[in-house]
Amino acid sequence: QVQLVESGGGLVQAGGSLRLACAASGRIFRFYVMGWYRQAPGKQRELVAIIGGGSSTNYADYVKGRFTISRDNAKNTVYLQMNSLKPEDTAVYFCNVQGDRAYWGQGTQVTVSS
Repeated sequence: QVQLVESGGGLVQAGGSLRLACAASGRIFRFYVMGWYRQAPGKQRELVAIIGGGSSTNYADYVKGRFTISRDNAKNTVYLQMNSLKPEDTAVYFCNVQGDRAYWGQGTQVTVSS
């Protein structure tokens, strides 16, 4: 069983930065894909960024150049550095691990004021 706990959300002004962290407990293999998704009110959950076991990354177009995903396999932790935040980035951000099945964290709120 895998459990994910996110941290680092909060309120920030447009143009500011936040760093999210997701600590995984349980059996995590280094080749598991880890990632971040987000869901704004009234919208579907959408991909933000994913990182493979070999640290290959993939970003949604709307965050490219502003967000950076990274992972520390020794700590079973995935990070999301978010720079140049925009009001449209406001959402609940969820951590995800693709193992024997998909695992999700409880989410952390990110609010960007204009």
